[in-house]
Amino acid sequence: MILKAFKEKSNQKYVNKLLSTPKGAVNNNKIKTIAVLLNIEEFDDFDAFRSYFKTLELNSPKHKIIAYTSDNNHENSKWETVICPKDFGWNGKINNIDLQAFIDEDYDVLISYHKTDNLHLNLITALSNANLKVGLSRTDERLYDLIIDLNPMEIELFKKEFKKYLNILNKI
Repeated sequence: MILKAFKEKSNQKYVNKLLSTPKGAVNNNKIKTIAVLLNIEEFDDFDAFRSYFKTLELNSPKHKIIAYTSDNNHENSKWETVICPKDFGWNGKINNIDLQAFIDEDYDVLISYHKTDNLHLNLITALSNANLKVGLSRTDERLYDLIIDLNPMEIELFKKEFKKYLNILNKI
């Protein structure tokens, strides 16, 4: 239990260090690839995003959706990739090859679709090479370029607002 607290503290320090360095500006390129980071405990409709990408006419095979669960004994039958706390080490180390590939990929947009403050999800968001980071949570505004403050169960409202902001930013 004590080691878990120290591990979380080391990862939080790493996130703070990542967020203290200034990030480059968001480029003006049109969106081609989108990554979504879900918390299964808050929202678990995987297909809602797939169908939404099609309505936006974003048909890249590089779109990726990763689901997070706090349960280390998860089943990933309907998810592409499911991650859990055991996939994270000390000082921001990632112990999952699929997760590391997700982080290293240069997505045009990363949607962190969770409301609760979760150290592991914050770490992934901070490490991500995505150009535009969109979130739902105001707990640490340094993580995101755009925050759409709503409940994760309000997916239709999110879709409407996200499309509105993409149009304003001339991304689609």
